Amino acid sequence: MTRKAVILLSGGLDSATVLASMKRDGFACYALSFRYGQRHQIELERANEIAKHFEVVEHRTAEIDLRAFGGSALTADFPVPKDRDEQAMGAGVPITYVPARNTIFLAFALAYAETIGATDLAIGVNAIDYSGYPDCRPEFISAFETLANLATRSGAEEHSKFTIHTPLQALSKAGIVKLAVELGVPFARTLSCYDPSNLGAPCGHCDACILRAKGFAQAGVLDAH
Repeated sequence: MTRKAVILLSGGLDSATVLASMKRDGFACYALSFRYGQRHQIELERANEIAKHFEVVEHRTAEIDLRAFGGSALTADFPVPKDRDEQAMGAGVPITYVPARNTIFLAFALAYAETIGATDLAIGVNAIDYSGYPDCRPEFISAFETLANLATRSGAEEHSKFTIHTPLQALSKAGIVKLAVELGVPFARTLSCYDPSNLGAPCGHCDACILRAKGFAQAGVLDAH
């Protein structure tokens, strides 16, 4: 029987590569995206395109509004940092960090997984080019996996074991680009920018754009977005 997996899909390069990786590994993929009040909601259109491209079993978009709390340039009226060098990007948690976002997203993914009988979740976190986000670190993923197995009926009563897959965890951005090429990820359909135009054109100056450009350059691959 094919194992089911819930994949967090934002519409960016990393999550698209995770979806492609899980599909390659033989999982029946269920994609989960979020409309959470982000300024770059066009990413949801890209997520839908990517989900269709990889023929997921189901693609759901959950509605939550993290603007109620603010605290991030992605959900409040703060300027997105632009043209920062690597030293600046690596100095502390940036204003583009959305408080508890990955914790919230994984909790939703866990609930979705329980309802479809899945014990595998996948997320595109990375411990190398992660721009200082604390909820992208291996320690966080390990802790959430422990929580998943303690705080669910599947784990407590049915002795199921939840696994959180992080296929990009130890890859540089160049490594992610190379893997994406290998897996046939449609670069032109992905959006990694924190501050895109209404039509989805990347700004080219935010941290996400700079890291993406660096990754493609180091991989020797032409970015098609």
